[in-house]
Amino acid sequence: MANESPSPAIGAAPGPSASALALQGVYLKDCSFEAPEGPRSSGQWNPQISLDLNTSVQQVGADLREVVLTVTVSAKQGEQTLFLVEIKQAGAFLMQNLSPDEYKRAIGSICPNVLFPYARAVVSQLVGLGGFPQLLLPPVNFDALYAQSVAAAEGADGATRN
Repeated sequence: MANESPSPAIGAAPGPSASALALQGVYLKDCSFEAPEGPRSSGQWNPQISLDLNTSVQQVGADLREVVLTVTVSAKQGEQTLFLVEIKQAGAFLMQNLSPDEYKRAIGSICPNVLFPYARAVVSQLVGLGGFPQLLLPPVNFDALYAQSVAAAEGADGATRN
């Protein structure tokens, strides 16, 4: 028998000062689909697609946060709105002992990265059920978006100090 050192149990609770970020559940909080004219469109199918993303957070318990990723997609052909979809994809996340920077990164990057694939699937399904051609949203690099927002905030702080 080989000498084996004891390893921590998988799934063991972190120590009192250890930081933790763990997904507790994912759910669709709200959704809406509007197609003022239905799938009728005159001419060639070449809509202008607009994508808007927003993240919000609400404290649910001592260490439990609800993070909501709002995805709004609109399709226009000229001035005519073909459809408008808004999805609020939510997740319950356990957040323990995160530093302020870790917390901001979790809310701005990690949690939206977890939630976006679910929202993307719902958008695709709703657009298809509305009678329109399949719409697959492109992947979103939330890490890059978060880095941009941090750089912009630092630039704004530097500008206000000077």
